[in-house]
Amino acid sequence: MLGNMQMHRLMGIAIAVAVLAVHTAEAASRIKDIVDIEGVRENQLIGYGLVVGLQGTGDGLNNAPFTRQSIQAMLERLGVNVRDANMRTANTAAVMVTAKLPAFATQGTHIDVSVSALGDAKSLQGGTLLVTPLLGADGEVYAIAQGSLAIGGFTVQGDAASITRGVPTSGRISNGAVIEREIEFKLAAMHSVRLSLRNPDFTTARRIALAVNDLIGSTVAEPTDPATVKLTLPKNFDGNIVDLLTDVEQLFVEPDLPAKVVIDESTGIIVMGQDVRVSTVAVAQGNLTVLVTEDPTVSQPAPFSDGQTVVVPRSQVQVQQDGQEKKLAVVKTGITLRELVDGLNALGLGPRDLISILQSIKTAGALQADIEVM
Repeated sequence: MLGNMQMHRLMGIAIAVAVLAVHTAEAASRIKDIVDIEGVRENQLIGYGLVVGLQGTGDGLNNAPFTRQSIQAMLERLGVNVRDANMRTANTAAVMVTAKLPAFATQGTHIDVSVSALGDAKSLQGGTLLVTPLLGADGEVYAIAQGSLAIGGFTVQGDAASITRGVPTSGRISNGAVIEREIEFKLAAMHSVRLSLRNPDFTTARRIALAVNDLIGSTVAEPTDPATVKLTLPKNFDGNIVDLLTDVEQLFVEPDLPAKVVIDESTGIIVMGQDVRVSTVAVAQGNLTVLVTEDPTVSQPAPFSDGQTVVVPRSQVQVQQDGQEKKLAVVKTGITLRELVDGLNALGLGPRDLISILQSIKTAGALQADIEVM
C-alpha cells in the first residue's frame, strides 16, 4: 500500500502531465529555467602564467618587466640561473588564465580555460600555456591549467600594411584544466533550500509556490520575498531534497514581469514588454533642419588706390522642416502590444523618432510602463 504522501505525489505528477499541453501553448516556462537553487552555483577561478612557443609575437621584455621576472623565476625553479643574463626572447608572453568551477565538480575532471595576454604581445597563436595554478576567491588552488592554445584570430603584417582578424591576443584551451580540490556541499543532506528567481517578481514567486504545493499536496513551498521561494522537505516524503527538486524543476509556470520599455539610444533599438500600455494621446512630429553655408568673397581695392584687400564673409541660412504636411496623429489606448506597435508605426517614424516620442509620452503620463535607457 502506498502512503498518503506518496499518493498525493503521484496524483500531483499526473495532474502536471495532464495540463502540460495547455501550459505549453501559453507563455510558460519550466521552473528550472527561471530560478537558481541555493548553493548550486559556479565559482570563478583565476591564475597567472606564461605562454611559450610564440613566433616572435610575445612580450617585449623591456616593456613588460613582470614577464622577465616570471621567466627568471621559472628557470631558477628548473635549475637554470639567468639572474644576470641579458634576455632578448620574444617568444614568451605573460597571460591571465580564467575558468569557471562548476557546481559539484569532482577531482580529476577537466574544465575549459580562457587565456588573455597581459603584456604587449601581438599574438598568442601557436603558444603553449605552462603549468598554471588557478585560485579561488579564498586564495586556495582548485585547478591546474596547461595545454596548447586555440585562438579565433590572426595577424599578418608586412612592411607597409597589416591585417588583423578577431582577437589574436586571447584564446581558449578545451579541457585545459584539471580540478584538484572539491567544494564541499552536501545537497542531499539538506532539509530545505531556497529557489532564487532570476527576475524577481511577487506574482511569479507566488505562482511557483502554488504550483509546487499542488504537486506535493501540502504546503512545502512559501514565497518569502519577490526573489525567493523557500522549499521545505516534507517529513514523510519518500526521498531526499534532490528527489523533490527533480519533480519541482519540471513544473511549468508563467512568469509575470513589469511593463518596461528598454531603449538603446546608441543603436536605436527599442524593446517593449508584453504589458506595455499607452493611454489615448495625440502626437505630432517634425524634423527641423537649419543649414548654414559659408561662402566668403575677396574684395579688391581700385587700381592705384590706398585700399586693402579684404575677405568679406557671406553666409546663407536655410531652414527646412520635414513633414510639414503631417498633422496630429492619435495613438489609441493599446489593448495589446501589437496594437501599440501598429499605432506607432502608423506615424511613419524611424527608431530614433520613436525613442523621442516614447520619452515624451512618458513625460505626459500616458505611457503605463517604465523606461530604461541603456
